Amino acid sequence: MIEVVNLSKTFRVLEGKTGFVGAVKNLFSRDYRYVDAVRDISFTVKQGEMLGLIGPNGAGKSTTIKMLSGILMPTSGKALVNGIEPYKNRQENAMKVSVVFGQRTKLWWDLPCYESFELHRVMYRIPEKIYKQNLDEFMEFLELEEFWSRPVRQLSLGQRMRAEISVSLLHNPEVIYLDEPTIGMDAVAKERIRQFLINTNKSRNVTLIITSHDMADIEKLCSRVIIIDHGQIVYEGDFDEIRHRYGRERTMVVEFGEEYPEIELPYGTVIKDEGLKKSIRFLRDQGTAIDLITTLGKKYVIKDVSIQEAEIESIIREIYEHGM
Repeated sequence: MIEVVNLSKTFRVLEGKTGFVGAVKNLFSRDYRYVDAVRDISFTVKQGEMLGLIGPNGAGKSTTIKMLSGILMPTSGKALVNGIEPYKNRQENAMKVSVVFGQRTKLWWDLPCYESFELHRVMYRIPEKIYKQNLDEFMEFLELEEFWSRPVRQLSLGQRMRAEISVSLLHNPEVIYLDEPTIGMDAVAKERIRQFLINTNKSRNVTLIITSHDMADIEKLCSRVIIIDHGQIVYEGDFDEIRHRYGRERTMVVEFGEEYPEIELPYGTVIKDEGLKKSIRFLRDQGTAIDLITTLGKKYVIKDVSIQEAEIESIIREIYEHGM
């Protein structure tokens, strides 16, 4: 479906001189520096897969999406989407893919929603029957009726994103690139969009590539994740593997049957003391949870135990800050 081989993108950036003298010098000579936004990345995406592409700001996520969608031409390397080089066959590629940018709109700002949908029907030459089928489905699931006749500029962010995603699916694309699809939404609106994307993926077998800073989006939607930093892929795999390899910290919450002023631990540290209930943090390589609770059970009366794994967001944040 999607094949990326040694893809790179380098931008030439003007090094402007400051001040009046610098402005005059800029008229006669200019200095440039070169910035590697994406450096020699390779990966594949299967038909119907939901892939998360994550990384800190400036990591190269959006640049990668723009090359795959045909907006940018790579400096070197190759990308194939459905057997098409998107930057060489933009029109053919555009008929088979769709892009949703959370901070940009595909809808006409001053027109009612339904007119934007009609314009997309004409631009993509969508048969009337398919257009009506898709529209009925989106109307029912995303409840477009409540703002169908209102100008786009009057819509809330959640309403606009429901319309953006719907209009992007009208022409039955095989691949959808979603860049921050739930940015700025409340919890209810986010969950509605996520569920719609899951249903769409299952019913249409459409391939989704999602970039987001909201780890809940990625974890709930994607079966596989690629972490990109400084233009390079630093991890590729699933969330369970990330937790296993990088989620070294675990927290055990122990509820004791009696009050103990001090607890002797073979390893780990009490990070929260609530009387009978104590939270103990330890590292995987120090020992297992079973060994820890067995040791405690020989010395103290224990009423209940629970284990809390490290949150995926905190793990990703640590990878961003300290690398792999």
